[in-house]
Amino acid sequence: MSNKTIGIIILILVIILGVFALMNRELVKDKRGALEMAEIIVKGDEMESMIKFEDIVELGEVEFLATLDTSDTDPQDYSYTGIPLINLIEEVGISIADKRQVIVRGIDGYTVVFSIDEVMDEDNIYLAYKINDRYLDSRERGGSGPYQIIVKKDQFSQRWCKFVVELEIR
Repeated sequence: MSNKTIGIIILILVIILGVFALMNRELVKDKRGALEMAEIIVKGDEMESMIKFEDIVELGEVEFLATLDTSDTDPQDYSYTGIPLINLIEEVGISIADKRQVIVRGIDGYTVVFSIDEVMDEDNIYLAYKINDRYLDSRERGGSGPYQIIVKKDQFSQRWCKFVVELEIR
């Protein structure tokens, strides 16, 4: 390949990258705003809702124990406060009868997918906002909040999701 051809290919790739960055800028801005306001975006049934912290705590707050097991620490039990994830889905009025999965996204891009059966499984998946009676700190403060998905039946904590900003029910 000649230098001219390589230069043209690089130029095309830069233009494509610029277009994608421009398209995603508003989406990232919306999610960042939701994170700062402790709001969660919930999508499904061709609708989108922003749920505020004040509304979330009214959806059946529970305190529960879960074991955090990471690759660099030994398993340790923590006391979390939050709501069963299914309560949030039901609150926004999304029917799960014909749905197969719930996609959870964090502001850092981490994404976890749960089956509807996992979400409906009692005492399994929670949206937590407190740990040991303290609100979860933001990412900027070294925390995992304002919201974190806790999966009690995940032995190695691999499907937990920090910095949750969006749920999509499909």
